Amino acid sequence: MNAATTHWILTLVCRDQPGIVHAISGAVVEAAGNITESQQFSSNDTGTFFMRLQVESGIDRAGFEAALAPVTDRYGMTWELDVVGRPLRTLVLVSKAGHCLNDLLYRQRAGQLSVDLPLVMSNHPELRGLAEFYGVPFEQHAVTTPGQKLAFEDRVLEVVEQHDIELVVLARYMQILSPELCEALSGRVINIHHSFLPGFKGANPYKQAHARGVKLIGATAHFVTSDLDEGPIIEQNVVRVDHSRSPGELVAIGQDEESRTLTQAVKWFAEHRVLLDSARTIIFK
Repeated sequence: MNAATTHWILTLVCRDQPGIVHAISGAVVEAAGNITESQQFSSNDTGTFFMRLQVESGIDRAGFEAALAPVTDRYGMTWELDVVGRPLRTLVLVSKAGHCLNDLLYRQRAGQLSVDLPLVMSNHPELRGLAEFYGVPFEQHAVTTPGQKLAFEDRVLEVVEQHDIELVVLARYMQILSPELCEALSGRVINIHHSFLPGFKGANPYKQAHARGVKLIGATAHFVTSDLDEGPIIEQNVVRVDHSRSPGELVAIGQDEESRTLTQAVKWFAEHRVLLDSARTIIFK
């Protein structure tokens, strides 16, 4: 491959049937491509075929798409072609807790997370300094009345359109999104929560967990749907604890797990490794 080579990511979804891998491989050859990574999965539950390829090719996007078209049309594929490492345009929503936001901002600056963050939005002012430390603009809008909540969500949609946002991350944004916003951004919103749900709801879940002698602390990152905290799961992590841990220590451990889990989910999404299979996800690690 020469200096003009582009490294592409190709993801595709279609009804499972014979000949798909052979046909796609032939299309890549037609595009003068070399497959550098290939993963596939056939879902027995839904009869759906999933595939993710990374391909080096010297031809441009139009040429690559032309080579793919006969195969994607023949198999009725839903597919996406992108460049490896292109920063994903991402909007982050927060409230008062800064651990998840800090991890996202730090890893983005360190080159460990391929996202472009044009704005952080919040319903509280506390995290303005953190966002501005990393050079990311910050907007705060009060969300204490139904009218204010509607205005905030309208502003979110406005930002999504203005910045061509591809992903919205709820980095401990402590508001329930309306069904209308969930529908408008379906498959593009990732949330994080502690894995005590539904056992310890409401205020001070770690205090509740300490009082009950919890032995596992974890976190779950999932897609947001109108069903609260029931969207398709992307990543989960857990760590063992014991009776010696104070409530404050449980909070610190839990926040580490939340940060790690959310950042991993965002990283996989930005790398086009997350594909939806009805109510669950296929993760090509």
